[in-house]
Amino acid sequence: MLFQRGVQGRRLLAYGVPMAAVLFALILGAIMLLILDASPLEGVKAMFEGAFGSSKALTETVLKATPLLLVGVGITIAFRADVINIGGEGQLVLGALFSTFVALNVPRLPAVLMIPLVLLAGFVGGAIWGAIPGVLKAYYDVNEILSTIMLNVVAVQLMNFLLRGPFIDPGEIERGTSIPQTERLTENADLPLLFGSGRLHIGPVIAVIAAIAAYVLLWRTPLGYRLRAVGRNADAARYAGIPVKRTIVLALTLSGAMAGLAGAILVFGSESHRMVTDGSTAGFTGNAGFNGIVAALFGGLHPLWTIPASFLFGGLLVGGNALQRTVQVPSALILALNGLVVIFLVSSDRFKRRLLDRKATGTESELGDDPTGPDPPDPSHPEDSESINLVNRGEV
Repeated sequence: MLFQRGVQGRRLLAYGVPMAAVLFALILGAIMLLILDASPLEGVKAMFEGAFGSSKALTETVLKATPLLLVGVGITIAFRADVINIGGEGQLVLGALFSTFVALNVPRLPAVLMIPLVLLAGFVGGAIWGAIPGVLKAYYDVNEILSTIMLNVVAVQLMNFLLRGPFIDPGEIERGTSIPQTERLTENADLPLLFGSGRLHIGPVIAVIAAIAAYVLLWRTPLGYRLRAVGRNADAARYAGIPVKRTIVLALTLSGAMAGLAGAILVFGSESHRMVTDGSTAGFTGNAGFNGIVAALFGGLHPLWTIPASFLFGGLLVGGNALQRTVQVPSALILALNGLVVIFLVSSDRFKRRLLDRKATGTESELGDDPTGPDPPDPSHPEDSESINLVNRGEV
């Protein structure tokens, strides 16, 4: 009994590690403010009020968190199959381009059809961009980190070509300004607003639903079982009859689809209701593809925990901008602060895993590697292999 309490205590400590990492990063940020002759207390107050201090601030935080949540959910899906998706930026862009293409070519559809269609197009665009590195990884053993990063570069060049050519606003050509942006997209595709707000749309609701759906997929369906089994031991899963290559492709496809959906929401939930960039990926995404990775790590690479993690990290980004305006510190300090949060979170992940390591407890924990319930059985054991075969046949 006492031993089990010790195990649970270590688990609680482990899941507090990301929060402690952020706290240490903020302490270093406070030291940097002191070096710049600024008040850390005033800076903390500015960050809190800028992110959570009013309904307008909360709206901005929620909107900033929405693409982070969707990208983060995609990261958790890929992680469960033991693949890493660093291509959220490119997948965001492709989702946005696919949805924009639909809106430009069928602008007269009623909103009840147009809104689901553009969101579906974003989902498909991101899925295609995620499937490419999935196929390369599964069938040609190409490192997915390398391929997803390089596809980000391809995506930004494709975006620049389309927004400066086929998709460009005709008015920009007439005025001779040639800003890389589309015309104002059809109002039928505008995401509905919530609570009579001028800014808050249904995008955050869609993101939360996607996170819940990812949890159900991973822990309540045979497909999710296979994804996690492949993530635990691909060789044993293959021995048990699970199609490992197809599962890897599916994991990265679904991961990319989440980011693509975020790209569509960025376009049709924006104030300008058009796709626009400054020529860089970040000019459109706001680095959501990379910040979503941090949100996923902050949430313990779990879809449901990524919801509050995205909200908190979104608040950190919005509050950082308020800090810069209020305390009058260089924008480089905000970039450094965000960088510290990333470094501390990534570095703390190894310590967290050591706390969660069942071997360190001297016994097998009944909960397995996830706080939501047991992990899939090890397919290398005959009785567990038979369980997986039942799942593959749809009998479980």
